[in-house]
Amino acid sequence: MRKLFPDYLLITLKGIAMGAADVVPGVSGGTIAFISGIYQELIDSINNINPSIFKTLKESGLKVTWAKLNGNFLTALLLGIGLSIITFSKVITHLLEEQPILVWSFFFGLVLASISLIWKEITHWKLRSISALLIGILISYFITIARPIHSPESYPYIFLSGFLAIIAMILPGVSGAFILLLMGSYQTVIGTINQFREGITKMNTELLSEALLKIGTFALGAILGLKLFSKVLHWMFYHHKNTTLAVLIGFMIGSLNKIWPWKTTLETRINSHGETVPFIEKSILPNNFEGDPKIFTAILFMILGFILIFGLEKLATKFGKTN
Repeated sequence: MRKLFPDYLLITLKGIAMGAADVVPGVSGGTIAFISGIYQELIDSINNINPSIFKTLKESGLKVTWAKLNGNFLTALLLGIGLSIITFSKVITHLLEEQPILVWSFFFGLVLASISLIWKEITHWKLRSISALLIGILISYFITIARPIHSPESYPYIFLSGFLAIIAMILPGVSGAFILLLMGSYQTVIGTINQFREGITKMNTELLSEALLKIGTFALGAILGLKLFSKVLHWMFYHHKNTTLAVLIGFMIGSLNKIWPWKTTLETRINSHGETVPFIEKSILPNNFEGDPKIFTAILFMILGFILIFGLEKLATKFGKTN
């Protein structure tokens, strides 16, 4: 049985590692949970959150209900995740503003490595798996070039982003930030987290209320997505693993167009802060980029991202062998 300290402090530290991973596209918080030995407990705790918990609360009281929910574990973990996301979102935002080519190059390397690792998990390729791969590529690529129906800052789109990004909490190897990146809402979500932190530090109720409304919308989508698709995704993963992995690989391959470091802006939009930001972009070759393409440094950051994912995979393999 865990004691409050230092056991739950360790859970919070693991949550901090998960939060840092979830901010970076290509690195999965689920993978960190697996490496640190809490993945199964996390999934079991999430599955325990269902309408029957209200019956338990009525019949057995708060103490029994809290124990059934594994409340201490979830509170300590979510505290770490929240603190980490709030901290690292500011770092990522700053880097995206100051060194966008290098940041996107790093992300590009992360996703390339993830493709390579998940590809190795497919035991055999059949027509169904190949078809799933091609469908995943086409759908993902279409999303990267399609004109958004809603602004990434609109509430329906934020809700949908949360609804789909929750997949990262279900399967190790799938990054929630990657899903947000694929949908074009990554920077919007990161910006909302920064807005929340700024609202607290400056005691600005207007900023805080707007950020809380967006975070609440995202969380509502995530909760609904988790409850609707967790069992479906688990069933698909365990009964049609190759097909499911092939679709995920297809999504990742198709998304490479979205995170290609060198782009030209075709159309801009005005964000909620009155700033002009890119709305529709097109991937171009480095030699056609206006300004310094930083080709050598960009390649170096791609390699670093690639190595990071393989390092995490080695840790996961080592953990699996020793437990």
